[in-house]
Amino acid sequence: MQEIISNYKGKIRAIIKKLTGSYNEDIEQMVYIKTWQSFSSYREQGKLSQWIGTLTANVCRDYFKSKQTRKEQLQENDEEILENIADNVDPEILLDSKTRQKIILRAVNSLPPKMKKVIILCEFEDNSIKQAAQKLGISEGTVKSRLFNARKILAEVLKPLQGE
Repeated sequence: MQEIISNYKGKIRAIIKKLTGSYNEDIEQMVYIKTWQSFSSYREQGKLSQWIGTLTANVCRDYFKSKQTRKEQLQENDEEILENIADNVDPEILLDSKTRQKIILRAVNSLPPKMKKVIILCEFEDNSIKQAAQKLGISEGTVKSRLFNARKILAEVLKPLQGE
């Protein structure tokens, strides 16, 4: 598998860039996974490079189809999740923390959509990084990066709350 990656990395990246308009590491990783999973079904009737090219194009198409579906599902769920978080607070605490809660929810809502989704999945829904990566169809490294950056932004925005 290492040999395939080193020999066809440039071709795979070129196809991804041509079909998507830019390089996408998530798609590249999916191509490698799909190649590994499907390699036993490869028959030496054509060139391996053609087979990998077709597989890469199919992964790009699948990625766009699933990305649109996930985007629609997450947009519907985001508002519902944030409303549920606000509703699940003890009434006594609610009186004291309503303002604080609104500030936090506004801060989360103000995050870029990709970071907002990661924060909701990891912090509010208690998904692991691996689970969030699977749900979003991205790599664990990307989830970690977005989570780090989102927390950094939230820490700065919510700095006034730390003194309370």
